[in-house]
Amino acid sequence: MQKRMGEAVARVARKVNDTVENKKDSLDLANCKLMTFPVGIYKAMRSVTEGIHRISLANNELKSITSRFVTTFSQLTELNLAGNYLHRLPEEITSLLHLRAIDLSRNRFRRFPEPLATVPALETIDLEENEIAEVPTDKLASMALLRSLNLRANPVGPEVRLLVRPLVPFDLLLSPEEPIPKA
Repeated sequence: MQKRMGEAVARVARKVNDTVENKKDSLDLANCKLMTFPVGIYKAMRSVTEGIHRISLANNELKSITSRFVTTFSQLTELNLAGNYLHRLPEEITSLLHLRAIDLSRNRFRRFPEPLATVPALETIDLEENEIAEVPTDKLASMALLRSLNLRANPVGPEVRLLVRPLVPFDLLLSPEEPIPKA
């Protein structure tokens, strides 16, 4: 067990060092078994955080994202948090003025994360395979740059299915409706 944990820590350290040393614009910490975003990474990446535009934390065991994470990586254009245990986002997500795409698929959201509705540059939101039943359709309709909202495999209510162009200017992806069983 400790050996596997040590290997996982070493893998994260290698990925962070590679990003810093090569001044990459992305950080890929997918599949690292992270339960939280390691605090030590903030210090290790201090010199390059402004240049980080894409982060993947997909397929970890994250239960939350902190406001510190959001404010530290303020220049993000893409954030992949798919396959975690998230059920909410910090309000500070609204400060990501350049964020164009966020992947929150395969998480534990029961509600649409409303702070996303005020992220000004957001074009793509992926919320496939969550537990979302209600969607703030009025707020979504006012998102000028939104191009795609994926709500497949969510128990969304029938009112969401009525959202069609030209009422909303984006592609709304939903699972096919289940046929009503005959008695």
